[in-house]
Amino acid sequence: MKPWTAGQEKLGKFFIKRIGKWQTKVYELTGGRLWNKFLGVQCAILTTTGAKTGLPRKTPLLYLEHNNSVVMVASTGGFSKDPFWYKNILANPGAQVQIKNRKRNMTGRTASVEEREDLWPLLDELYDGYKEYRARTKGVREIQIVIFDE
Repeated sequence: MKPWTAGQEKLGKFFIKRIGKWQTKVYELTGGRLWNKFLGVQCAILTTTGAKTGLPRKTPLLYLEHNNSVVMVASTGGFSKDPFWYKNILANPGAQVQIKNRKRNMTGRTASVEEREDLWPLLDELYDGYKEYRARTKGVREIQIVIFDE
């Protein structure tokens, strides 16, 4: 499978940003009762601290609860670059994860090779699109998995 073209990525990022802002607003206003799914999968709101700005940045993301942790994938739809939220976590690992009306202060870290091997099958079961994203980024970048713990 070919990587996305620059034009496809630009258009995709435009829509992801706009839809994400609306989804975040509705999710927060309703305590996660409305717009709590994306592509049929449950979403959480991740709040990170901007790596450059120091300001709070909110992103709706698919998630997996696993062994008292929350697991998220830094895929950006299989685009060529890591998402900003992942760069924010690398700079400032403290984050807030909102699942429905529960907000948890957590610390994010990149999954180890062994953890990735265990988590990818679970994540692929959660959302089949991750397989396509990995195929599109093969040779371009490795899609990271982030584990959030309290």
